[in-house]
Amino acid sequence: MSWLTDALSFLLDGASWEGTSGLGARLLDHLGLSALALLVATLVAVPLGLVLGHTGRGGALAINISNIGRAIPTFAILVIFVLLPQPLGDNTGSFVLALALFSVPPLLTNTYTGMREVDRSAVDAARGLGMSPAQMLLRVELPLATPLLMVGLRIAAVQVVATTTVVGLVSTRTLGSTITAGVASQDQPRVIAGALLVAALALVVELALAALEKRVGRRSSRPAAGKGRRAGKVAAASASSG
Repeated sequence: MSWLTDALSFLLDGASWEGTSGLGARLLDHLGLSALALLVATLVAVPLGLVLGHTGRGGALAINISNIGRAIPTFAILVIFVLLPQPLGDNTGSFVLALALFSVPPLLTNTYTGMREVDRSAVDAARGLGMSPAQMLLRVELPLATPLLMVGLRIAAVQVVATTTVVGLVSTRTLGSTITAGVASQDQPRVIAGALLVAALALVVELALAALEKRVGRRSSRPAAGKGRRAGKVAAASASSG
């Protein structure tokens, strides 16, 4: 177990965290790229999933296309983007775009599925009350779809944190570069320390979003379910009085 002891010593050494090439800078860059890629993917996939789930049209095709992206290695996409001319190339935009494309499938799939699994009686009751499509989407369907949407967000976040490591193969801006530098110099403690940091970061993101998922799910489902029941009662009362 000397390799683990050496790796922990490397992690606990303050000098390892200092400077622009230290673990501290690498960790911040890793988090920044991951967060930006997840944001871009969320801004694209979630609205698209909501609209497709609300209309029920084109969802299967969109999900099948997005799932094809899972079969394409992120590193292959990354290399292609880096080799392309501006505005792509060896820059942050290429890294973020490649990672975002990898994050879209779970976000789109879970958002669409969550929308399609919304209780149809609540939707019909809302329609019977004269709600507009936008009101139905925001007040009834979205709250009820939030639990599955959050599952997709958690999966995408953990995946992108782990996958950002491959950026270290073409750049010096992630924890992956710590691993590749250790491999190049045959510095085993550095390699293991980098791998441990990536694993720990992914675990922290998983636990944090799992806790947020439970909290948001409880808050969103209760009010939305109450609204659906109240809408159904009002619609039934209106029908009987008519």
